Amino acid sequence: MGSYVPSTEEQRREMLNAIGLSDYRELYRDVPESMILNRPLDLPEGKSEMEVRNALRKMAAENTVFSTVLRGAGAYDHYIPSIVKYIPAKEEFLTAYTPYQAEISQGVLQSIFEYQTMIAELCGMDASNASVYDGATAAAEAAAMCRDRKRRVTLISATTHPDVINTVRTYCYGTNDELVVVPMKDGRTDKDALKALLNEGVASFYVQQPNFYGLFEDADELGEIVHAAGAMFVMGCNPIALAIMKTPKDSGADVAVGEGQPLGMPIGFGGPYLGFMATTMKNIRKLPGRIVGETTDHDGNRAYVLSLQAREQHIRREKASSNICSNEALCALTAGLYMATMGPDGMAEVANQCMAKAHYLANELCKLDGVKLRYEGAFFHEFLLDMPKCKEIEHALMKKGILSGLPYEDGMLWCVTEKVAKETLNEVVSVVKEVLA
Repeated sequence: MGSYVPSTEEQRREMLNAIGLSDYRELYRDVPESMILNRPLDLPEGKSEMEVRNALRKMAAENTVFSTVLRGAGAYDHYIPSIVKYIPAKEEFLTAYTPYQAEISQGVLQSIFEYQTMIAELCGMDASNASVYDGATAAAEAAAMCRDRKRRVTLISATTHPDVINTVRTYCYGTNDELVVVPMKDGRTDKDALKALLNEGVASFYVQQPNFYGLFEDADELGEIVHAAGAMFVMGCNPIALAIMKTPKDSGADVAVGEGQPLGMPIGFGGPYLGFMATTMKNIRKLPGRIVGETTDHDGNRAYVLSLQAREQHIRREKASSNICSNEALCALTAGLYMATMGPDGMAEVANQCMAKAHYLANELCKLDGVKLRYEGAFFHEFLLDMPKCKEIEHALMKKGILSGLPYEDGMLWCVTEKVAKETLNEVVSVVKEVLA
């Protein structure tokens, strides 16, 4: 097996002599002998490029690739324009690391600046950061940035995605803070329960819009209730829905967060995704991670800089209120490209098609015996149906190359995006009808 160390044997010996050693193993003399591997690694023989390609192709063939996806619950199958796939694959972006040296990282910094600008506009907020790991992390970081010495309790709606609730709970456990889940009523946040739980110790309340069941929450009233108690209002948003719904800022939110995967990222096995965060100018110094700004250089030319790293503490990390120290720059570039390519009208068209097709499927399925909406009210592109034989329906659609809605609590949580044609939706209805009959 070849060596991955670029220096020659002679150069290594010269370096060892300079520090008074005769063998590199002496660098590990404090390690117990029993922990040292004194033999070559037991690795199989290497394969040729063609053999490796064939082996990987065989493994990939074991995956099931569905022609139609009707499942959301946090990851959404949207159409991705070819340019959005092509540009991030260029090596100058693909291999770029954190832009510590701003003077030679102008391209990466500009892409982050453009991303931040578009996210801020989409949320109606004053500023956005350079993105965090994913939507659940963004929710947890938002809860952390809202706490102060006197207010340590975080409230979160039971209508939030379960993974987000668990991530926020993990963060609270790590800082020894309290998380309280606000009960729901008819698929939405119980406002009376929220009022009862608010007190002087509550720092913030988080609600997902649209929520886990696809329903639109009454964000304006929830914000008024939270602010009346002196707490901060955090909204977790679907970025595609933001193209047509009221902005978080106009609904009274202090912080807007969400999962950026719908903005040009394919459905992967859990990622890589990105979490977006935006806030008002009042809270800008509490944002975790980085903020890229625009300025001019000595000659008056436009330039980009790392403007703010207010909470990222490389020293005394045990006292830091956030330890986010990298950003999903490649995913942020992808999201920025998607938003720039689609434009406001294009994103609005995607959102409207998602909403229209979801309502069409819901209406057609509810015509079948034993099928009904679990919760009434306005919804975006997801809806929860009470229906029998969910596993049978899932398997029947799978045979047609269609991934059904998510079986959930004796029902099924369906999702429809702009990619699904009306003919396919009619086929789904026919298959479900046949299974139920």
